[in-house]
Amino acid sequence: MKSQSPTVAKQRGTAIISALLIVTVVAVIAAGMLTRQSIFTRSLEAEQARVQGSALLLGGLEVSRQLLRDVREHDALTRLDQPWARPISTAQGGQFEGHLEDQQGKFNLRNLVAREHVDLGQVRSFERLCDMIGIEAHLAQRISQRVIAAYPRMPVASASGQPGPLLPATQPMLRTLDQLRGIDGLSERLLARLARYVSIIPVNTWVNSNTASAEVLAAVVPGLSLSQAGALVAERDRGQWFVNRGDFVNRVQLPNLSVDELRVGVTSEWFMLHGQAHRNQRRVHMDALLHRPEDAMPKVIWSRMGV
Repeated sequence: MKSQSPTVAKQRGTAIISALLIVTVVAVIAAGMLTRQSIFTRSLEAEQARVQGSALLLGGLEVSRQLLRDVREHDALTRLDQPWARPISTAQGGQFEGHLEDQQGKFNLRNLVAREHVDLGQVRSFERLCDMIGIEAHLAQRISQRVIAAYPRMPVASASGQPGPLLPATQPMLRTLDQLRGIDGLSERLLARLARYVSIIPVNTWVNSNTASAEVLAAVVPGLSLSQAGALVAERDRGQWFVNRGDFVNRVQLPNLSVDELRVGVTSEWFMLHGQAHRNQRRVHMDALLHRPEDAMPKVIWSRMGV
């Protein structure tokens, strides 16, 4: 048997090493391609799920708008026993689940400023509400200041009685309560509590006596205690709904209460839709503010979607 010369052996060893290097490089390139392909596939699946989820949410939104209109056509009052107040669900190519909240059943923070003036009566009502739901006075004041700063307003009249120039807004206009985050002392727990009783509607509104909580009614009706409001709400929720503002005043039984001074009604135009769509274990969420005019299809004022 012939032995290989050192030169031949060296060349063969170099060839083997080169082959191994080539195999390694090819393997690295292939692995990179597979990784990129996997990332692309997952990205494509996520985008497809987002598009499908968005379509389901938009379908649920249209169902909600039609529901609000149908209810209004059958009954001018807005009550908690109506179909809009029940859970909403659809199942076409996936599942949509949602519910509507009457924003006029809550205290509208926009009411703190009316006709470019700070409404001190509404500020006091908000402070009463905060006291009843366990939010301290100094924090209630900070919230009021943040809200008021978001709107142009007239300054307090000078000694001569002449108002100064219109004060510009110094804070961004509020659309959701989430924008109150960052106020010193307002924790997530307190913000969640506030959200049960407070809304932000783009215009000044009345409170709906047929959907408001006892706390909100006690806050906005001068002289009405929380216990009295609780009794009214319990009676109402047993089916004795308020048919008009005069009916509400009569049942409140406060001798000095004037209908003209009361910012409480029996109907609502503003609703919030909270919904989620799920398909193949993926979920997409949506919030949408809806305005229901008296004789038209409800309009979407704003909406936001997210995974």
